[in-house]
Amino acid sequence: MSKGTETRQAVLEEAARAASRVGLGGLTIGSLAATTQLSKSGLFAHFQSKEALQLQLLDHTRERFIDLVVRPALAAPRGEPRVRELFRRWLAWDADALPGGCLFVGASAEFDDQPGPVRDRLAQDQRDWMDTIAQVFRTGVAEGQFHPDADPDQFAYDLHGVMLAFHHASRLLGDPEAAARATRAFEALLLAARQPARQPGS
Repeated sequence: MSKGTETRQAVLEEAARAASRVGLGGLTIGSLAATTQLSKSGLFAHFQSKEALQLQLLDHTRERFIDLVVRPALAAPRGEPRVRELFRRWLAWDADALPGGCLFVGASAEFDDQPGPVRDRLAQDQRDWMDTIAQVFRTGVAEGQFHPDADPDQFAYDLHGVMLAFHHASRLLGDPEAAARATRAFEALLLAARQPARQPGS
């Protein structure tokens, strides 16, 4: 790895920590120069603009999420064990990966009504992540561990809702039971996935 690449990686790590606290919009090349003790001109040479910095930071954080959550989960046995490992690592990511919690949750709320490249990147990352959850769930259906009529896309939607609730309960409300409540909600989703689908009128 070249010196320039090492510097860029170190700057992006610091940018991720800062953005998790102040938001992507609050992150500037000037503030990043102050915390990294690098010159503004040097950082500008790396990132060119605030928007370019934001996009590179999202790419960097996505790769870190893949390394810490997705790849290890995919190494677990197919089916329910893989779903459980995905949830366990996702919960740990939101709780511990960055000082201000999951950067993607904060940035999604910040940019959901701001059209442009940053919003587009966030939306695509979210679609890819939901597709990943659904695909992991499908392995449980294929292994016969979940009901064949279970809806993988609905499971991904519901699990995402559980994680958003956990984020707000732990970060905003400081609820010490947030992780336990999220785990109980997750177990309820698994239980429902194992049960036969209800028939109309039943």
